Amino acid sequence: MIWAIYPGHADTYAEPMTKTLLLGQTLGFCGNPLTGDWTEAVSYDSAGGVLIDGGRIVATGNGAALQSAHPDAVVTDYGAGLITAGFVDAHMHYPQTGIIASWGKQLIDWLNTYTFPEESRFGDAAYAAEVAGRTLDLALAHGTTTLTSFCTIHPASVDAFFEAAAARNMAVVAGKTCMDRNAPDSLRDTAKSAYDDSKTLLEKWHGSGRATYAITPRFSPTSTPDQLAALGALWAENPDCLMQTHLSEQLPEIAWVQELFPDARDYLDTYEAFGLLGARGLYGHAIHLEPREIARLAELGAAVVHCPTSNTFIGSGLFDLMGLAKASVSVGLATDTGGGSSFSMLRTMAAAYEIGQLRGVALHPAQLMWLATEGSAEALKMGGQIGHLGAGAMADITVLDLQSTPAIAQRAARATDLWDALFPTIMMGDDRAIKDVWVAGAQRQA
Repeated sequence: MIWAIYPGHADTYAEPMTKTLLLGQTLGFCGNPLTGDWTEAVSYDSAGGVLIDGGRIVATGNGAALQSAHPDAVVTDYGAGLITAGFVDAHMHYPQTGIIASWGKQLIDWLNTYTFPEESRFGDAAYAAEVAGRTLDLALAHGTTTLTSFCTIHPASVDAFFEAAAARNMAVVAGKTCMDRNAPDSLRDTAKSAYDDSKTLLEKWHGSGRATYAITPRFSPTSTPDQLAALGALWAENPDCLMQTHLSEQLPEIAWVQELFPDARDYLDTYEAFGLLGARGLYGHAIHLEPREIARLAELGAAVVHCPTSNTFIGSGLFDLMGLAKASVSVGLATDTGGGSSFSMLRTMAAAYEIGQLRGVALHPAQLMWLATEGSAEALKMGGQIGHLGAGAMADITVLDLQSTPAIAQRAARATDLWDALFPTIMMGDDRAIKDVWVAGAQRQA
């Protein structure tokens, strides 16, 4: 057997250059359980298998049948472990890793007190590289195989993140965060430097390996109209890129936007007016939306990203998941580290469930798992490539231990079906529930 080793970080990833067969319970999806009958959207096998070759999934199905058909495959048997697609975090800030779970305050105070001082350090390439590597390793330890991250205004922060991801062969989305007002001098660029730096970074990284570039204005209050227009022009020149920003996170923020853009119809219009609204746009939070905004997002096929632990931690409000899904708005799920209070997509699913309950909707475990995998992948316009346990997808895979702690195990012992066994792990699980992780067909070796 030939092995390819990815060096340069705390863990090594050994990619077998032959077929690999994973055996265990398998959970995938063949439809969207938010918009239809969840029972028809699920693909589950209590004795399933996933065949991997060349870093991709080439077949899923009954484990014994796959083993019989591929006797040359190297087998890893997870027993009762649940094999799923790797989790996809659709919105986070890797430079905020060090300040996660900082005490109190709402959005603007939190940015000024914690975020901006920390982000000012990322002009130091060595510091940026250290934090980028730490963030990605924490994500992998929690079963997350793709991150979508804001960087800082410093090009070195973008290089550091993409370099760390390339060393781990991870699919990631990231971009230079652009701000030319309402931020410390150390974190301001200009309309011209935002365009020039973003263009240079885009040309360097977009499509390189598994990297996707996202043009990244932080949010309307920290960009002048000139900067928003420059970034809109860059997106028009590079329409295959993504664009990520924030939208309608808190009511005081929305009032501030109205003061800064008195001619705008609403918050979303501050992006649309400058060419920053489109199908490949990612709009984080999107809690307090007007009917016109919802209609435009749906019409253009843009995606919003639900950040439930952040929304409760910073006191932003209750995201209307099912209302937006019913309106045909694409929705992803995210930790929003470090405003979000956990690196774990399991904890993020639990928070989404809790917010749903406060809105009168009890989300099913199938719907939560879909959001953390297929839903986020579709928001990133990578459906079928990542977050998917099916033929043709990259073999980014997470294996869950459904009895990872005594508390979870005693509850799971009473389970009558998969969902009854899985739900305690969603609600109480953490990195201990991650039995194994595969990235592009390479098993993570801790």
